[in-house]
Amino acid sequence: MIIRSLNLETVCGITSKLPENDKPEIAFAGKSNVGKSSLINALMNRKSFARTSATPGKTQTINFYNINDEMYLVDLPGYGYAKVSEKEKMKWGQMIESYLHNSKQLKAVFLLIDIRHEPSANDKMMYDWVVEQGYHPIIIATKLDKLKRSQVDKHVKMVKQGLNLIPGTRVIPFSAETKQGRDEIWELVETEFLEKKEVE
Repeated sequence: MIIRSLNLETVCGITSKLPENDKPEIAFAGKSNVGKSSLINALMNRKSFARTSATPGKTQTINFYNINDEMYLVDLPGYGYAKVSEKEKMKWGQMIESYLHNSKQLKAVFLLIDIRHEPSANDKMMYDWVVEQGYHPIIIATKLDKLKRSQVDKHVKMVKQGLNLIPGTRVIPFSAETKQGRDEIWELVETEFLEKKEVE
């Protein structure tokens, strides 16, 4: 994907109405600090277009990035951040739920999991929940550069088993540092989710 134009078009807070988009949407979910903003920046070929933060729980809105006037990358709020009140967590959960239920253009959900650790209870809950909504999440195993090459297969297996993935689910190891996995993600998006729209 060659990025010709890029625009943070819509920011939805807890009380905002979701936009009526007419282009395919690709959503990214993951717990706080798993590297969602870094991934989106890497996909958009920008250093800091999506705000990254050392403080988890920074993304408290649903952000719609218009790419080339062809599609949207949708950044969902991070989940499972301990320092946020239960009330806030519930609101974010409702916001994500409302989006997954009501978006008419959502074509795919990418779920980000830190490749270094076993998936958390929140990760498992999110995966099961996205599946229940009728989607087949694609797993992006982030922070790949933090592992030795010899450890990667073992950790990918750990992620698959930890989430109890549906057989055939794609797992793409990704590093924001080296950009490994970036082209694979774009190729998947372009072949699986964008061309279908033109055929319909």
